[in-house]
Amino acid sequence: MIELLDYPFMQRALLAALLVGIAAPAVGIYLVQRRQAIMGDGIGHVALTGVALGFLLNTNPVWMAVLVASLGAVTMELIRWYGKARGDLALAMLFYGGMAGGVMIINLSPNGSNASLTTYLFGSVTTVADSDVIAIVCLSAFVLAVSLGLRRQLFAVCQDEEFVRVTGLPVRLLNLLLAVTAAVTVTVAMRVVGLLLVSALMVIPVAAAQQATRGFAATLGLSVLFGVAVTLSGTATSYYADVPPGASIVVLAIALFVLVTALAAPLARRRARGGGPVVASGGPSGPAGGTLETAPRDGAGRA
Repeated sequence: MIELLDYPFMQRALLAALLVGIAAPAVGIYLVQRRQAIMGDGIGHVALTGVALGFLLNTNPVWMAVLVASLGAVTMELIRWYGKARGDLALAMLFYGGMAGGVMIINLSPNGSNASLTTYLFGSVTTVADSDVIAIVCLSAFVLAVSLGLRRQLFAVCQDEEFVRVTGLPVRLLNLLLAVTAAVTVTVAMRVVGLLLVSALMVIPVAAAQQATRGFAATLGLSVLFGVAVTLSGTATSYYADVPPGASIVVLAIALFVLVTALAAPLARRRARGGGPVVASGGPSGPAGGTLETAPRDGAGRA
């Protein structure tokens, strides 16, 4: 793998993969906590319209995708608050409308075509330019600042919105901030993983880490480690095997999940025999300063 560093385009690709591997699970853990694992996929559909607008307006598609995806994420939160029974239908129209709008707009652009969208849909190691690296570095810094700097507040909101609202924290503002951060993460990852597969990178490393850890802090750290491992190895694999990096990364992530699950099964059985609640030791404190206690580990909602 060392020889890959001899090529400037692979240096850019590996740096982008490293940042994506850190940022995606750092946000994905909150989406898993609140059972919105599929949210990244929906934002990816909307971000496609932003990419197409970037080509049409002759601007950087990454930054235009950030703007459009953020607006889409805010709209999703508003639908979640006020949509109620018809919310799922509105979300479906938003998702598929974003995909259709992207395809339509790209064909109106003199500088783009459907082929231009392929690298954004599935990722491409050879097309990560210096401007893309700069954008990814800046956006990743924002994602990590929010996901790590506000981890106590975000964790609390994901656990129990009503309780956090009573304590006086701005629940709606935090939800909007998390939605925008997820949108930024999608645009950060689209050059490496692709818009259609980015949701998997936000969720699978977290799901794998949950099989081997109990506390929120430990799960967050291990999921980031898993994310970095699969993005770097998947990017290298795509270079040697001449396959899309997004596919390589997701396949490796799934294989890692299966492996960790198999290795953690005996430990899980011992824990099940022991019983008792799972305490998020070492994790963030609740709004009033106490340690948050979660329900027994049952899948997506555990910390």
